[in-house]
Amino acid sequence: MKETAKTKYPLVLVHGLFGFDKIMGYPYFFNIAKRLQEEGAVVFTPAISATNSTEERGKQLLKEVKDILNETGAEKVNLIGHSQGAPTSRYVAAEAPNLVASVTSVNGVNFGLEIADLLLDVYEGRIVGEAASVIVNAFMAFISLFSTKPLLPQDFYSAVKSLSTKGTAEFNKKYPQGLPTTWGGEGKELESNGIYYYSWSGIIKQRDILNEGLNNLDPSHAILIELGKLFTKEKDQNDGVVGRFSTHLGKVIKSDYHMDHLDAINQIGGMHPINPHPVNIYLEHAARLKAKGL
Repeated sequence: MKETAKTKYPLVLVHGLFGFDKIMGYPYFFNIAKRLQEEGAVVFTPAISATNSTEERGKQLLKEVKDILNETGAEKVNLIGHSQGAPTSRYVAAEAPNLVASVTSVNGVNFGLEIADLLLDVYEGRIVGEAASVIVNAFMAFISLFSTKPLLPQDFYSAVKSLSTKGTAEFNKKYPQGLPTTWGGEGKELESNGIYYYSWSGIIKQRDILNEGLNNLDPSHAILIELGKLFTKEKDQNDGVVGRFSTHLGKVIKSDYHMDHLDAINQIGGMHPINPHPVNIYLEHAARLKAKGL
């Protein structure tokens, strides 16, 4: 077995909104945990609520982390969160810094979602008629590609509130660790709580059709392109769900990879652009964490 990804502490992959660990053996982080394990990593993919507030999901994740530490005998974990999994991981790091070695945000919602703001307006009646129909139909077409977990508490409205610009700003006041102080900048790689913070993300590159590869056959990619058109603040600089600079946390490895929101977890079924290969980004990051002694 190779040991290029053999980190000191276990890697914990944290899913985002409407996510899951596995459904009938099919993983949310497609082929990612498997490849990390082949390269020597100890990997866990816990199940937490598919839809709920970030703090409620964080409480669930903290329990999972404690169970992982009891099972492995490790002192800490490396948290890698996709989408809402990023602030969920940040919650655990802030509440139990002694249990976390690093937090990595992958296409993470660290400064809110413009789409969540629109959905909140629909919920609260500020957008009606045709505009509401377009927003809801596009979003529901996207989430219908995945299943939720029925046995955990679900609360879609609380999830939308958490992920809105206002909800995320309130969350960030409580848990500012790793955040950049200037828009589009970087945060601290090593925070005062002793935890390392990293992030990477991608954007949909409209004029790079030749590099799309299997994305040309991926129905989710077409949906994400349409969702990306709803953006105003980060128009043409988003992955179809979250804006580029809204993902920044800690040391920014790269935030304009050619990949949409689902490419970042190698979905659907490994269909992604020719370059980069999403799995390789995780392998490279595991080697980075290993080199840091994490």
